[in-house]
Amino acid sequence: MPPERTHVEARRRPLTPGEAAARTGVSVSTLHFYEREGLVESTRTPGNQRRYHRDVLRRVAFVRASQGVGISLSEIRAALDSLPASRTPTKADWARLSQRWRAQLDERILQLERLRDSLDTCIGCGCLSLSACALYNTDDSLAARGTGPVRWQRAGDVSGGLSPSHP
Repeated sequence: MPPERTHVEARRRPLTPGEAAARTGVSVSTLHFYEREGLVESTRTPGNQRRYHRDVLRRVAFVRASQGVGISLSEIRAALDSLPASRTPTKADWARLSQRWRAQLDERILQLERLRDSLDTCIGCGCLSLSACALYNTDDSLAARGTGPVRWQRAGDVSGGLSPSHP
């Protein structure tokens, strides 16, 4: 058989889990996890071995790119489920689907910038003072605002509410 025919046939045949993992850069167990989560699909051979259609390469790339910017698997699944007949995302699909995540990403960027800008004085609550820290100060005035880094997370505060001392 001529080599070019073998190459064409190889491009048409489904991928084994090992081949799909090698091509996508994820482990076989990650492929299986993605399958359990409904992000990719496989078929089974008569011997009950998994085989992946080549569109799994693009779907895994979509999942990994989405995860790389902090999108949750449930949001990724919803995006993929919105495609007609569970088809593989195209460049246009990525542009449309990623637009949904823009505000979420902008907020995350803002939070990271605030954290970066105050990193040397903040460990989450806005101070490094053990006498003012909620963990050691039972009369913490910020406790009424909620748990965690409430000053840092306060919406609409351009500075992030961070300062070396409590108000």
